[in-house]
Amino acid sequence: MTGRVLSACCFILQLALCVANAANGSFPLLLDATLDELRQGLDSGAFSSVDLTKAYIARINEVNGQLHAVNEINPDALKIAAERDKERYNGTVGPLHGIPILIKDNIATDDKMNNTAGSFALVGARPPRDSTVAAKLRKAGAVILGKANLSQWANFRSDNGSSGWSSVGGQAIGAYFPGQDPSGSSSGSGVASSVGLAWACLGTETAGSIISPSEENNLVGIKPSVGLTSRYLVVPISEHQDTVGPMARTVKDAAHLLRAIVGKDCHDNYTSAIPFADKDVPDYVAACKTSGLQGKRIGVPRGLATGGEDSGFPAAVATAFRHALGLLRASGAVLVEDVDFPGYEQLGSANDVVLKADFVTGVRELYLKHLKTNPHNVTSLADLQAFTHRDPREGWPERDTGIWDSALALGFGNDSPQFREAYQEQLTLGGEGGLAGALKNRTLDAVFAPSGYASGLAALLGHPVVTVPMGRMPNDTKVTQNGFGNLNATAPNQPFGVAFAGDHFTEEALIGMAYALEQQTLVREKVRPIVLPKTELNDVVGK
Repeated sequence: MTGRVLSACCFILQLALCVANAANGSFPLLLDATLDELRQGLDSGAFSSVDLTKAYIARINEVNGQLHAVNEINPDALKIAAERDKERYNGTVGPLHGIPILIKDNIATDDKMNNTAGSFALVGARPPRDSTVAAKLRKAGAVILGKANLSQWANFRSDNGSSGWSSVGGQAIGAYFPGQDPSGSSSGSGVASSVGLAWACLGTETAGSIISPSEENNLVGIKPSVGLTSRYLVVPISEHQDTVGPMARTVKDAAHLLRAIVGKDCHDNYTSAIPFADKDVPDYVAACKTSGLQGKRIGVPRGLATGGEDSGFPAAVATAFRHALGLLRASGAVLVEDVDFPGYEQLGSANDVVLKADFVTGVRELYLKHLKTNPHNVTSLADLQAFTHRDPREGWPERDTGIWDSALALGFGNDSPQFREAYQEQLTLGGEGGLAGALKNRTLDAVFAPSGYASGLAALLGHPVVTVPMGRMPNDTKVTQNGFGNLNATAPNQPFGVAFAGDHFTEEALIGMAYALEQQTLVREKVRPIVLPKTELNDVVGK
């Protein structure tokens, strides 16, 4: 019998085994299924990658008309899943082999899918190859299931827009209360991961765009150090602050996904700062230990340790934060209270200048100039502005282009003296006077705070953050709208989280701390969405 025939026979036998298992097997529920559970099912033959992919596609189709979390399903997803199944039966298994993952619609893939940043200006535009992180996912064996919706241009177009809206994908809506603002800009990734439309998702962050939608959608999010993951062929905002990271339902799953995408890349010189070789990437999954807080010196920002009225947070958040501080102490952490960030409070307009000048240069030099097909001939920010103003599908002027207008009005990019002056101010105030200074001067392993506070501190110099779910807003919470007036910004059952922020390339330690806290609370299991797809593996296996 030839190897090809033997392989085919094994494949057929495995399919038969899947059918048999469907009759009496119990499968993990996809709302909460972990990578360990999915890999166990795939390895045992209880179900195939094709089954898993079919189930996720069905779940997307069930709820996407309501949630608008996914812009595009990969038309080759089932074909790729079948290839992964055959590879598995032949003994080739990667760390994410056959696992469906959604990626934000600003991360390029060289396949039949678009990479739009949410705009029709990029529909039909083709990159020269996969982005580096997409290529790493394929190398790990993942099935890139599709592209998740986002706040258009990663929330860097309008002064008056709404999180989760793009002209391509419509308005993404969170699943935890009616009309939920999903937060931006990795909003579709947050919604999709939260209700099990894929095992996990990739998002991008410049200033809160992984951490905030993870918090608001009851997820774990890891915002890696700038430079830990390549941004090559990812539609940029700021080369100084952009990063790509995982959004998943558990710390361990987020660690698995992070491990698959880190590493140096000759196309992104920021990755040259990684302090280890690719063969020596830390084992982020092994860092998931319940002892992860033992002996850690953790700073608490001034006014947050007591969680009183001066904390500036809602009572439910302050109470949950105080409870979390008690868990940190009980886990062996040393809390250093009343940590100040004087420079961060004085930053002024410097960061605004940095982001806008970076975008003027970066959108052209880091993305548009590399396209091998560009049907709308957009080669600069001015071209994008013109396209948006003339194409009625882009929602202008109801949703303005205020950020772009002021970026163009600067009259310079990030190669100018004006930029260097603003960036130097940001380095000083966000560095010695911000998170970096606090970590160094108080000898801290991390700063611990409500998630939005932590991500703001970490954004300026590209520090890493890990957020974990910590609670929900109570039933008597007042419903309030977002600034645009089309979504509810606060409401009962709104998830919130807490986060650890640390020094560059300390993700391994931060993951250990987050895991130790997560395992004591397991909040995600206690806060449930109100919108749920019904399709499970049992509905597709053997059918």
